[in-house]
Amino acid sequence: MGTSFFHIACRAALLCAVLTACGEDGGRDGAQVGALSGSIVIDGSSTVFPIAEAVAEEFQLRFPSVRVSVGFSGSGGGFERFCNEEIDLTNASRPMRAPERAVCAEAGIEFTELPIAKDGIAVVAHPDNDFATCLTLDELRRVWSPDGGVARWSDLRSGWPDEPIQLYGPGPDSGTFDFFTETVNGEWGRSRRDFQASEDDNILVQGVGGDTHSLGYFGFAYYGSNADRLALIAVDVGTGCVRPSGETIADGSYAPLIRPLYVYVRNDALDRPEVREYLDFLVRNAEALVSQSGYQALPSSWYADDLALLAQVNGGAD
Repeated sequence: MGTSFFHIACRAALLCAVLTACGEDGGRDGAQVGALSGSIVIDGSSTVFPIAEAVAEEFQLRFPSVRVSVGFSGSGGGFERFCNEEIDLTNASRPMRAPERAVCAEAGIEFTELPIAKDGIAVVAHPDNDFATCLTLDELRRVWSPDGGVARWSDLRSGWPDEPIQLYGPGPDSGTFDFFTETVNGEWGRSRRDFQASEDDNILVQGVGGDTHSLGYFGFAYYGSNADRLALIAVDVGTGCVRPSGETIADGSYAPLIRPLYVYVRNDALDRPEVREYLDFLVRNAEALVSQSGYQALPSSWYADDLALLAQVNGGAD
């Protein structure tokens, strides 16, 4: 994954006090460090990728003979591969849609959906932008709607620069794109198409940070790790301007631009010990690893529900 052994070892030492798997006993069923082998292939949401990468790194420290591969083709791309049985788990920043469920059903694939974290959508601009500090939901709709009629900043508000707005956002395979268009424009997939699109949020960060007249959106966690390169814009849904933060996402005051994040696992993959152990490790340590990755953990009861769901699957976690 391109992470040095020294970096992983240091992170493991820091997390050892909070990760349940750092005890001398083994894993879920007493499996000892290094006892498991095999491979796990994961794809899907770029938003969830940092969480999945952190979990994979810590899991492989405990079970170095298990190879965990994590990619990010977007929520839609991940669901496509998942229903084609190309991967064991897929990450998603939105729930699986009915047509995707139908594809899985036709292929005979049964799966379990596990909510693991909560994130907000950050609306961002170039750091030199000192005028668009807050946008209303209607203004966001006018910018991103295919019939909004906004091409320049001056089209949005009188007195703003007469400069074209350069737009950056997730591509149509991204769950963030789906969530944003449905929440802001009122319909899934309803968006103007004349913007720089990428399923890689790092590319979006570079684009917005390098373009003086830019405007973009992506998961808040990516803003948190690039705050010095971007200007964060507050959003007003009618109750005043609210900026996304750990607090406003956790307490819900940044609604409606808050969404849960998911992991989906094929039930047949849970027959393999390494997959069962990985899911158990993820859920039991989610609160620590989610927070460490810049996201908001769910209430403890949600993770208890995740474990209960896994226990209901034949061959799943106890």
